[in-house]
Amino acid sequence: MLFHDFIKYVPKIEKEKLLATDAHAKMAPLERISYLKEEHYQDKNPRQAAVLMLLYPKNKVTHLALIVRNSYPGVHSSQIGFPGGKVEEEDIDLAATALRETHEEVGVSSEKVEIIKPFSQIYIPPSNFLVAPFMGISEHELTFIPDLDEVKRVLEFPLHTLLDEKTITNVKMTTSYAVDIEVPAFMVEKYVVWGATAMMMSELKEAIKSGIR
Repeated sequence: MLFHDFIKYVPKIEKEKLLATDAHAKMAPLERISYLKEEHYQDKNPRQAAVLMLLYPKNKVTHLALIVRNSYPGVHSSQIGFPGGKVEEEDIDLAATALRETHEEVGVSSEKVEIIKPFSQIYIPPSNFLVAPFMGISEHELTFIPDLDEVKRVLEFPLHTLLDEKTITNVKMTTSYAVDIEVPAFMVEKYVVWGATAMMMSELKEAIKSGIR
């Protein structure tokens, strides 16, 4: 979708009711469904984090950005996700966390991004994080500068890839809680995007599809 067409739908997308659990469940591994239906995490005192689902023009076409994380000791090593991270003391709110982390990880300054709306929070059991996703847009062509200590590469892909049902597949994965299980995933280029990131993408996808009808 051309960006100048997409931008016309943003006010409607902003008003769309979020599908939350219904959207998340479409891309959730079976073992995660119970965490969607009941807030089991409340007694675990989860740490707070925020990520940015950033939409922007590239060659006039609407794109979305993910990051491929470097290998490091930790549960999210080498995974694909949205730029973002944990809340720091200087952050005035969760949106500020998402913007600051995006600047630190991929070099996009907050002045270039407009936060459109918050999306439903997702609890991540292996790391005990409660993550708040935010949809943001930049009307500028962007040059990403990855923090090489954290980010292996920025994965840019057109919006129509997200909206295309053929992008969804099922793959076998070994996770922190199970071996060789089948999980739903988005295939973006050669990368398998699953788990919490896929669940966030599912809710974003449903909101955009409703907004552009």
